[in-house]
Amino acid sequence: MLGAVVPAHAEEMLKISLSEFEDKVRGAMAGQMAGVTFGDPTEFKWRGEIVDAELQWTPEMIKDALDQDDVYVEMTFIEVMDKYGLDATIDQFGEAFRDSRYEVWHTNAAGRRHLFHGRTGGMSGHPKNNIHVNDIDFQIESDFIGILSPGMPLSAIELCDRVGHLMSYGDGFYGGVFVAGMYTRAFFEKDAAKVLQAGVDCLPKGSGYRACIEDVIATHKKYPDDWKECWRQINARWDKNESCPEGALEPFNVSALINGAYIAIGMLYGEGDFSKTIEISLRCGQDSDCNPSSAAGVLGAMYGYKALDNRYGNGSSERNWIGYLPTFADEDFFYTKYSFNRFVDSAIKLTKEAVKRSGGEVRDDMLIIPKRDPVPPKLEQWSMGVPIETINHDDSAWKWKGEWEVRPKRSYYSPASRISYEGGNEATLEFNGTAVAIAGMLQQRYGGMVDIYLDDEIVARVDAYIPKDTTDKDLWHTYGLEDGPHTVRIVTLDERHPKAKGSWIRIEYAKVYREE
Repeated sequence: MLGAVVPAHAEEMLKISLSEFEDKVRGAMAGQMAGVTFGDPTEFKWRGEIVDAELQWTPEMIKDALDQDDVYVEMTFIEVMDKYGLDATIDQFGEAFRDSRYEVWHTNAAGRRHLFHGRTGGMSGHPKNNIHVNDIDFQIESDFIGILSPGMPLSAIELCDRVGHLMSYGDGFYGGVFVAGMYTRAFFEKDAAKVLQAGVDCLPKGSGYRACIEDVIATHKKYPDDWKECWRQINARWDKNESCPEGALEPFNVSALINGAYIAIGMLYGEGDFSKTIEISLRCGQDSDCNPSSAAGVLGAMYGYKALDNRYGNGSSERNWIGYLPTFADEDFFYTKYSFNRFVDSAIKLTKEAVKRSGGEVRDDMLIIPKRDPVPPKLEQWSMGVPIETINHDDSAWKWKGEWEVRPKRSYYSPASRISYEGGNEATLEFNGTAVAIAGMLQQRYGGMVDIYLDDEIVARVDAYIPKDTTDKDLWHTYGLEDGPHTVRIVTLDERHPKAKGSWIRIEYAKVYREE
């Protein structure tokens, strides 16, 4: 339970006035909004490279945060807590996330898809079903958990478990724990390095995510004045072996781990300066809107809205980051019922309840919170292995039977592929490795069904129908095979989901992996 009382004695108490807490909540959300909209023009345009472009900003750009998944997904989860209270279950969070109407990709898309097809209790975020579990999505939407848990890392970690496992597992899950953990300290600390360490302390030893962030800290100590050298060394060690089929063997890396490292680089080399932190996290590249958003949100909680507005708002001689925000603070984030102001009101209400549950008090204009050390979640790790080969649909390793239309590349989201429009067609792939992923854009209206045979045994029936505004390519994947030759046979079916308008199956390529 969020804020559950932990027996303790002679505890140190953290204190923060309600007015200061409200100001810091506003600063946290404003920071996220500034960071994500500043970085949006560069998102994934620099992959494995430092962003060397001239960066543009106008105060009005911050309004684009209303249509950013870094922020609007949080509103779904805060609404669940307003409806069901602090004890909202993973399935209650899942039901709301399943029925949300905004656009989602990667981890979130696969999570929503599997929730739609009835996988509850965290199975929507299990690697058996979701190949994207190490990707960044929970990391970019766990801010609200830290905001609701000032000085309460135990509460933050427990709530992360109920939300994060809807779409994530292992290092993807730990990315959200890390960000939320930083927030819990940021309400009471002005040293960015100490705030960063608070996030690390919430992570289990032995996890790849913790090892990566600790490597950033160690490399920063070695090169305290050269963030680019730190970036180069971290990239050389950690920007590899992405499980996501779109990133495997490609410069594209949407994993929580490497993008979390870029948050950490911004936090350390930004030295607590808001603008500097945002810019460094952005210039690290890859998911260069999400990473400055997370870093800026944490700094917003450290300093508060008023401090940001005084320095970075109206009349600022530097970039005017948040001065335009009051003009739309009551407008809802897209496809939600929550505005900036309504989020703040809900966060304050829920935090008061959580503080009481933790054994603290809400006295006059003061939150009084028992200071407790975090207890990291249990260790869970997963990977498809080392990607070793891409087998495109036109490779001789594929054999096609029946009617498959060959489609040329039309765009990034519509690469060359083969499509079956009816049942009774077959595609057979021979590969050599310990894991394989079959990729093809799933259909929002026309997705059909297939039976999957692995080494002549039927292993799965896959429904390729996907809800609207849900973008995913993971037709099917498997891992943990004996190293050696294997055969996958895909048989299209006439049977389809009741909401599907057709029986389309698209195959673009396969990615093959071998255990590390």
